Amino acid sequence: MKHPFPSIITAAMIVLAGCSSKSAVSTADSGATTPVVPVVAAPVLGDINFEFDSSALSATAQEQLKQNAAWMQASTSQSVTIEGHCDERGTAEYNIALGEHRANSAKQFMISLGVSDAKISTISFGEERPLDPGHNEDAWAKNRRGHFVAK
Repeated sequence: MKHPFPSIITAAMIVLAGCSSKSAVSTADSGATTPVVPVVAAPVLGDINFEFDSSALSATAQEQLKQNAAWMQASTSQSVTIEGHCDERGTAEYNIALGEHRANSAKQFMISLGVSDAKISTISFGEERPLDPGHNEDAWAKNRRGHFVAK
């Protein structure tokens, strides 16, 4: 008995080969090609990190805030929310207040760089939305952050 399976695979490969993508799109009438333009994602606003029990901006955080501010000044229609986050140590109330101080610290620095106050809002999530669910210093360091959300 002859098996149809090899014939089916061969036919499928021929059909799929005709569907391969090309770097140019051909127009049926003129034979001309138009280059395909890649989609470029919008720049990502970088987050900043904080030391334990602190809302002070490190030199690294300040450099990131300068980049974020430059993007915001170039993107006149964009605004951001700065989310203040903490690690799990401390009371919930303390961490909400610390997250607020962190977000406001970042906001004030960006305003000092010329970003309009009206383009920046802040919110504190304290320890409620950890980036890393671990319970060690590496996880805690990731969770002590200011997170930027474009809107």
